[in-house]
Amino acid sequence: MFTFHSSIRQKITFGYFFGVMVIISFSLFTLVELWYIEKKVRFGEVVTEFFDATLEMRRFEKNFFLYRKMEDYHENIRYVEKATEILGKNVRGYKDLAVSAELDRLRSDLRQYRLLMEQFSLLGNGNDASLNLVENAIREKGKDIITFAENISKTERHRIQSMLDLTRKFIILSIIAFSAAGIAIGQILSRMVVKPLKNLEIMMNEISEGKLKKITMLSRDREIVSLTQAFNKMLVELEVRQKHLVQREKLASLGTLISGVAHELNNPLSNISSSCQILIEEIEDSDNAFKKELLSQIDEQSDKAKNIVRSLLEFSRDKGFKREQLPLRKLIEETNQLLKGEIPSRISVSIDVPDELTIFADKQRIQQAFLNLIKNAIDSIDAEGSVFIRACKHRLKGNIDERCDYARDQGNCTGECPIKTDTIDIEIRDTGSGIPPEVLPRIFDPFFTTKDVGKGAGLGLYIVQEIVHEHEGCIGVCSDYGKGTTFLIRFPLKEQQ
Repeated sequence: MFTFHSSIRQKITFGYFFGVMVIISFSLFTLVELWYIEKKVRFGEVVTEFFDATLEMRRFEKNFFLYRKMEDYHENIRYVEKATEILGKNVRGYKDLAVSAELDRLRSDLRQYRLLMEQFSLLGNGNDASLNLVENAIREKGKDIITFAENISKTERHRIQSMLDLTRKFIILSIIAFSAAGIAIGQILSRMVVKPLKNLEIMMNEISEGKLKKITMLSRDREIVSLTQAFNKMLVELEVRQKHLVQREKLASLGTLISGVAHELNNPLSNISSSCQILIEEIEDSDNAFKKELLSQIDEQSDKAKNIVRSLLEFSRDKGFKREQLPLRKLIEETNQLLKGEIPSRISVSIDVPDELTIFADKQRIQQAFLNLIKNAIDSIDAEGSVFIRACKHRLKGNIDERCDYARDQGNCTGECPIKTDTIDIEIRDTGSGIPPEVLPRIFDPFFTTKDVGKGAGLGLYIVQEIVHEHEGCIGVCSDYGKGTTFLIRFPLKEQQ
């Protein structure tokens, strides 16, 4: 069945178009509001013009009453016509401000005002009583028109101000709403897009630190799924390549051991050969005690040769990781036996490990770690010197053997051993040339080496660290340049049941 998987691109595109639509909608609404406000402002100009016309109409009315000049009368009539014309052209706008009855009344007042003015002009030579009566009527009617026009002007200004306030509030609320929506969408996109990428970054950092564990992502985005699958495939390849590198390093170490093992085998084989020759020559001799002694030597030297070969075969065999309780002293002695041919006579190797001390480890791997560390210690000594190997139980409560404490006062140190439990502490110290302070922080980096080209791949200490971590342990190193180096390995104490 077809399964639809979303993608980061689709989510970003959706968010982009959603944002564009919101902006377009807000812009259209703002344009409509501005158009409506502009329309009201223009109508406000009409209302103002009508109000100004009525004011001019009253001004010329007063002048006519005072000076009885026909020019003032004609100007008055002209402004009455102008006011009537403005009112007639903007009936719909005025109806939005006032009811139809009031609008009709205003028109009627303008007509009556004009008729009264015409009547007053015709009664210019009449008696004062008639003129006063008409004049009073004109003044009252003009006052009503001015009052109505002024009320309309105030109403329109109030409506425009209210509309501007409402629009301002709407814009502010819209900005707040859109900002909140933007933040919400950003958080959603962050959870849907950025969070899986951040988790992927964290896992990549762990991988860069050497923790080759499979990446598990909950995201269904196609890009994240594809990237996760690609990285998991890469991790499988890295694990395979790492195993190959470890095996290559082991074979390289094995190559350097062959000459030493051959020398070690030569001694027991020579003893066996000499004893056999003596037995052949003295075969007729009746001294059975002497013959038994020679046979005992043959048996002893055969066991010694067999043990050397067995140790070499166990070290070289490629097998799965299997931890067991191992006697630590015997393990270190076997490792040292493999290196005996590589140890010059000017260098002494001292082993101070209690016989009852055991570690829970894979014999082959832990032996490779010890072999690399001991060989590095030997190689660091140019003249006469010593290598000291010692171990003890380090308990958090009770007595602590100070000999096994990590001596941080011995020069520069790197690496930490923060295991908060009882441990087996193994210390390998040499009196060699030491490690320069600028080199010390990088000694566990893969492919880092200070040896000449062709004399080392820079994987020895990296593999040691990987093996120690594989056993849930930690490794640290202190070095005083020119005086020597001390490696400390700590493994969690697992007592034999």
